[in-house]
Amino acid sequence: MTHVYFHCSNNRQMLVDRCGALVGDLTEARDHAACVVRSLTTARNLEDWRDWILHVNDDLGDELFVVPFVFVLGKPH
Repeated sequence: MTHVYFHCSNNRQMLVDRCGALVGDLTEARDHAACVVRSLTTARNLEDWRDWILHVNDDLGDELFVVPFVFVLGKPH
């Protein structure tokens, strides 16, 4: 198990994940990242999430991968 953190940012602000999550592998981290994106974007607010990026970091602060929100949300129709 690896402890990873899911930080979100755009060009104006950053949301820092202080708790993180334990994952067994990168596939589980990717699935959790998609859940984080869906959770944030389904909240009732006026935020335009299309320019946000989720950064997945290990417990040493090294970035493992990024997930642009638009990859999870898809393109608007």
